[in-house]
Amino acid sequence: MPDVAETHRTRLLIIGAGPAGYTAAIYAARAGLAPLVVAGLQPGGQLTITTDVENYPGFAEAIQGPWLMDQMQKQAEHVGTKVIYDIVTGIDLSRRPFRATGDSGDVYEAESVVIATGAQARWLGIPGEKELGGFGVSACATCDGFFYRGKDVAVIGGGNSATEEALYLSNLARHVTLIHRRDSLRSERILQQRLFAKPNVTVMWDTVVDAVLADPSGRVPVARGLALRHARTGEPSELKVDGVFVAIGHAPATALFQGQVEMDAEGYIVTRAGTARTSVPGVFAAGDVQDKVYRQAVTAAGTGCMAALEAEKFLDAADAETEQAAA
Repeated sequence: MPDVAETHRTRLLIIGAGPAGYTAAIYAARAGLAPLVVAGLQPGGQLTITTDVENYPGFAEAIQGPWLMDQMQKQAEHVGTKVIYDIVTGIDLSRRPFRATGDSGDVYEAESVVIATGAQARWLGIPGEKELGGFGVSACATCDGFFYRGKDVAVIGGGNSATEEALYLSNLARHVTLIHRRDSLRSERILQQRLFAKPNVTVMWDTVVDAVLADPSGRVPVARGLALRHARTGEPSELKVDGVFVAIGHAPATALFQGQVEMDAEGYIVTRAGTARTSVPGVFAAGDVQDKVYRQAVTAAGTGCMAALEAEKFLDAADAETEQAAA
């Protein structure tokens, strides 16, 4: 007998199950809102592909990203959150209750919504990049730079993200090589000046990265260098490094909400200053889906808390308005 699609009704629908979504769920559940989390395509978010995490408060030693997300989910469920493994494929934010549809065919009706769908790093799509993720390849210097103190690293890219990553790493690594496929950077002039002033930074111009090379001699393969090619002459070369940081930007997962909430030119959801409120009353955004500056698990969790508190205030006001109208 075929499965019958269900309609789920909730006071607060949380779309996304990363640090922002689960933190919003914890606060909302403790406020008695009985939130419903639709986990999405990657339950746990980017931390599920992160190995050692040393910068999340509360742990004396490094923890594993997947373990941290598992603990967040258990905490959210313990205080009253319902987690559904489905993917929201459509949503109507033009009227309340808001109505979302899932890949399963299920329908989700909610009086308020927290968007916590996150963002994904853009990758080069070259051999070795995916296989060595977390083993010498990263897309976040702030997250993983600490592991490369006194070592040689490469940063790939030419915009603000790449320049900022290289500057950050220059204070930790022995040497930083910035690799760019063109003959000039696209980053802001002040960032370029700071970069060129660093004695332990080298820029490789007109250089294409063809592959991340692995050292298979250990218990698990780790990155040992890069296979390069000159963009004009095609001449191949290799660069020996201990770590590779891909910095060609991030893509927020906001296609579902295009034309329904205000976004900036890069597709990030715009929230009102100091709040998690979007342009649609009753709809809130938290985490990397609205943060293109910090992109950390702890800041995502903080905005998740903000979104839940904002949602609680919104629902209280809506209840009061309904009671007044009925009196």
